[in-house]
Amino acid sequence: MDMPYLDALILGILEGLTEFIPVSSTGHLILASELLGFRSTGNTFPILIQLGAVLAVLSVYFGRLWHLAVTLPTSPKSRRFVGGILLAFLPAAVIGAIAHDFIKTVLLESPMTICVALVIGGIALLVIDRLPLVPRFRDVEDYPLSLCFKIGLFQCLAMIPGTSRSGATIAGSLLLGTDKRSAAEFSFFLAIPTMAGAFAYDLLKNYQFLSSDDLTVIAIGFMAAFLSALLVVRSLLNFVSRYGFAPFAWWRIVVGAIGIGLLLAYR
Repeated sequence: MDMPYLDALILGILEGLTEFIPVSSTGHLILASELLGFRSTGNTFPILIQLGAVLAVLSVYFGRLWHLAVTLPTSPKSRRFVGGILLAFLPAAVIGAIAHDFIKTVLLESPMTICVALVIGGIALLVIDRLPLVPRFRDVEDYPLSLCFKIGLFQCLAMIPGTSRSGATIAGSLLLGTDKRSAAEFSFFLAIPTMAGAFAYDLLKNYQFLSSDDLTVIAIGFMAAFLSALLVVRSLLNFVSRYGFAPFAWWRIVVGAIGIGLLLAYR
């Protein structure tokens, strides 16, 4: 296997393993790409392969999503849940469209920013995980619309690479009164429009610059992300219910600290 294809396979697996846990998949992909010397046209690779992870959610939750689609015209509960997801998606959609170029050309090009964000986010997640919070919401389909919108505002923090989309939404959910399991599950559902929107927007802006080789590399990463994300989506909720988010917090801190040390050592 040619080196770019092997790199794409490794990075795709990494994307799938980290997308839905609060450790920042984008941050890990950028740091791993630096180590591998991997470059993609217009920095499209890490964004476009996220759709593979989204398809893993669609696959695991297909029955539930189909039920929502069928009952949407008649069920107020289904309409409220779908409306809540779209409402939570709205802030990131607006800010992402406005700040798209700045994020890709400035923030995504700063490994030090990513490492610092990993450490700070890890400490924040560790503190939140240990707070004596009393959950008031345990079922994602019962989340009030106002709660969904507030969680969506927290998701906007993930515009800073290294923060983690799932980490920001989960941390915000916990602070706003949800339990750990439903916070992780809401993050799954919110990922569907958020990441599909990012995929469509980035593809629209960059498709004319992509060569057939670029598309092959993206396809490899896409499939690897899908398969590895299946493992995470199927097991994460039980893991979180048993161990909480502290293991992910410590992982962030260790990876970020090592990254800062290496960046300072080799400047």
